[in-house]
Amino acid sequence: MKKQNILWIVLDAIFLVIFNVIFFLIGGTERANAAVWISYVFIHISYAMLIITPFLVRKGKSAAAFGFSIYSISSAYFITQFLVGIFFILWAPETMNIAFVIQLILAGFYGIILVANLILNEKIADVEEVRAVEIAYVRRATKKLELLLEGVKDKEAKKFVEKAYDEVSASPIKSHPNVAQTEQNILLWIDALENEIYGGDIEKIISMAKNLVIQVENRNNELEACR
Repeated sequence: MKKQNILWIVLDAIFLVIFNVIFFLIGGTERANAAVWISYVFIHISYAMLIITPFLVRKGKSAAAFGFSIYSISSAYFITQFLVGIFFILWAPETMNIAFVIQLILAGFYGIILVANLILNEKIADVEEVRAVEIAYVRRATKKLELLLEGVKDKEAKKFVEKAYDEVSASPIKSHPNVAQTEQNILLWIDALENEIYGGDIEKIISMAKNLVIQVENRNNELEACR
């Protein structure tokens, strides 16, 4: 286990150690009834949720922002639950009903807000993943063609490769599952064009560049039809 992980475990355990030492030394178990033990358990549950909250946030571009938001929810719940729990521990009512109901309602509200935010987090993470794939296609294709342009020495051939580059760079970034195969084919066409450029056959370079333009136009037309 890494030293950093050990330090985090020690840090998380500090509250539990201090709270339990104070609880058993000062409060003791003599006057601890059902209401006190229920409050004791709810405080520990709220603290456990505070600790595991970072592991509930799905990784993504907005993970830091959502992690902070969800952690704030868990922090607010823990602080509220701690204060309410301490109140019932000090009061120690004879009946456990009021202590249980109030703390159960707090946990319920927390659960609803937490799950709602986790669902929203998942939706945004899904959108970000799709967006990343869409951007990757245009970025990869554009960058590859930009590099290939440097290797084309013939002016006539370079004109057609530039045309292909312009078509790709001007293509809509937003994609659709129906054009995924076409986009893959375009990337394969670019690889084939690279081979022709290295081969130095001007006619094949021009022909390949023209076909690439047609493929890109087909992709954009298919994409337009999907909207």
